[in-house]
Amino acid sequence: MKPLRTLSGLVDFDCAARWGSFKLAAQELHKTPAAISQQVKQLEENLGFALFIRHARHVTLTAKGQELAVVVARMLAELRAKVGALQGGDEESVLRISTTHSFAIKWLVPRMHRFTKLYPELDIRLDSNDAPVDLEDDSSDVAVRYGPVSDGDPALLFRERLIAVYSPDLLSPGQAELTLADLPNFPLLYENSTESWLQLLNENKALKGKYDFSRGYSHWGVLAQAAVAGQGIALVAYGIAFQDILKGSLRQISCRSAPFGSGYRFMVNRSKESMPKVQRFRAWLVAEMNEMQRALDQSA
Repeated sequence: MKPLRTLSGLVDFDCAARWGSFKLAAQELHKTPAAISQQVKQLEENLGFALFIRHARHVTLTAKGQELAVVVARMLAELRAKVGALQGGDEESVLRISTTHSFAIKWLVPRMHRFTKLYPELDIRLDSNDAPVDLEDDSSDVAVRYGPVSDGDPALLFRERLIAVYSPDLLSPGQAELTLADLPNFPLLYENSTESWLQLLNENKALKGKYDFSRGYSHWGVLAQAAVAGQGIALVAYGIAFQDILKGSLRQISCRSAPFGSGYRFMVNRSKESMPKVQRFRAWLVAEMNEMQRALDQSA
């Protein structure tokens, strides 16, 4: 295996990979196309494999080139962010938050104005990504992640509960609410698997009904939006539906909830744990979660 002895050419490679063109990359980097081509060729020689397939008027990445382009783009973005922070001396004034798509869209973003009103001096950078996060690479200061939780975990923010919700648009004229008895009359919406629905029905001794499990969704946020749109009755995480319930866009069916072992955890870059910006965000997040927990307890 030939070791990589120089990083020369990686910026040129990243730019050419994004544009699919040495000419356009040259315009961005204020170089000549020949200089870009030569840098990439030297990089390929150092690596020992081809990065591009050359065509008459453009270039396309090889399979190995595609894999390397993803890694290089991420590393350069992190490097530029760190250099920018060091140049501007804004490490304390920029808060980089990583969280999942559904939590960002349905919970964090709708109430983020409350935090920024308290701390207007902070520049918030929000990355919504369902992929695992590496807090030690300095691209994020804190992260909120959804997954299995256990009592006593100091990182635990909120233990989720699944609830059945529906849009008021599903009510017939003069009908006050939907109940478990109405479930067979509507499509039952679910996230990934019908297992949680079956557990809830079993908990409420309602398994014998004929149900329409016809619509599945890959994310809680999309599932909640489908319920808001009146596409059926959804079994969704309380935290994701919370804002829509407060606004009246969704209503909750009164029933027993099935045991559920997932929730949200707060993760932090260890080198930044003592920074005021991190401590303030954690305290605000805990307070918001506690308010949601009280609302959940009252609805049980």
